[in-house]
Amino acid sequence: MTANGLGARYWKLWTSAGLSNLADGVMKVALPLVAIRYTDSPAIIAGLTFAFTLPWLLFALTAGALADRLDRRRLMLVANAARALFLAFLTVATLTGIGSIWMLYAAAICIGVAETVYDTSSQSILPQLVSRDRLSRANGRLYAAELTANEFVGPPLGGFLVATGVALAFGAPVMLWLAAIGMLLLVRGHYRADRPERTTIRADIAEGLRFLRRSTLLRTLAIMVGVFNFASSAVFTVFVLYAVGPQSAMKLTDPGYGLLLTASAVGSVLGTFLAEPAERLLGRARGLALTIVGSLLTVATPFFTTNPFVIAAGMLIGGVTVSIWNVITVSLRQRVTPTRLLGRVNSAYRLLAWGTMPLGALAGGLIGQVFGVRWVFLVMGILVVLQLIPMLWVTDRRMDAAEAEVEAEERAEAPTDSPTGR
Repeated sequence: MTANGLGARYWKLWTSAGLSNLADGVMKVALPLVAIRYTDSPAIIAGLTFAFTLPWLLFALTAGALADRLDRRRLMLVANAARALFLAFLTVATLTGIGSIWMLYAAAICIGVAETVYDTSSQSILPQLVSRDRLSRANGRLYAAELTANEFVGPPLGGFLVATGVALAFGAPVMLWLAAIGMLLLVRGHYRADRPERTTIRADIAEGLRFLRRSTLLRTLAIMVGVFNFASSAVFTVFVLYAVGPQSAMKLTDPGYGLLLTASAVGSVLGTFLAEPAERLLGRARGLALTIVGSLLTVATPFFTTNPFVIAAGMLIGGVTVSIWNVITVSLRQRVTPTRLLGRVNSAYRLLAWGTMPLGALAGGLIGQVFGVRWVFLVMGILVVLQLIPMLWVTDRRMDAAEAEVEAEERAEAPTDSPTGR
């Protein structure tokens, strides 16, 4: 065991995830910054986010079934290799002068499909690496690495790389994904879930959906995340038009835009370390309610001001609270779901939680096109506030009862189960 009792394999996964998310952070900022060189249409820019997030709506359930059928580490390796290959092709196309907005769309869709496989497998493998009582700590440390790379280092680096050259901005993530593959190869072991019998993909998906349908608690949380992701996707789909360029409201440069986004990243990293104490001191229900209030600041602040420092402050607070939400809810989901079902339940959960992102991107583009970008922030802020209503039902008592029920079932099955009790 290493520091915090999480183990050497966990820390190798942690390093690989950091490298992979640094690639994500650079790429996700580079794509829209390159796109606005082809067009200034809010609808077309929003379509790029729609293309990138559409796989969560179309492919998430299949990705979950694969994560419960195949070795989860190998799936992560294949997904990162695919992302590197797709973006390498886009880099070559850019260097040869045949790049276009539609080629950006194609790359966004392909990379998005690979991301659904990687992220579903990554969340599903964690309970196979650390014990249940260390999941909050393990998730918190992992999110710290991912958020630091994806939102703190990646966005400003992506902005500077785009200013230096488009090919360099696309080539850097390729090398980072390859480095992540190398580190993940050092995580020894087999990570295929125990399966009592062979079934079809369709039957596997149906079993995961039935589990989520029976769990009112998980289903409620998934819908709440879906509404927030709808709102945040709508906002950040058009935010680049509000922030960047001499004709924009904020008049930021490309590097300045990347730096502004790091405010959310700083808050997110802080939140990963505050989540465990917040859960302990406030209780999970109060902690989750607090995150909704903080998230409102991220979404709605640009409606009231163009001051980058005020907007950055809202993003900072929102980043803290979103991380607290993520650590609490992901750890809860991992505790109340059997390991053999975790990939499918994760994907079904994310179908509700992340499948709304392409719809939010479309809504943001349409509202921005018809009424103006600024009104997107107000409408989506109202949606976020409404998430306080279901929190009246999501209580500590219900979360504790769900965990106790799963623990009782596992104890009852222990005599015939594998040595791990799963």
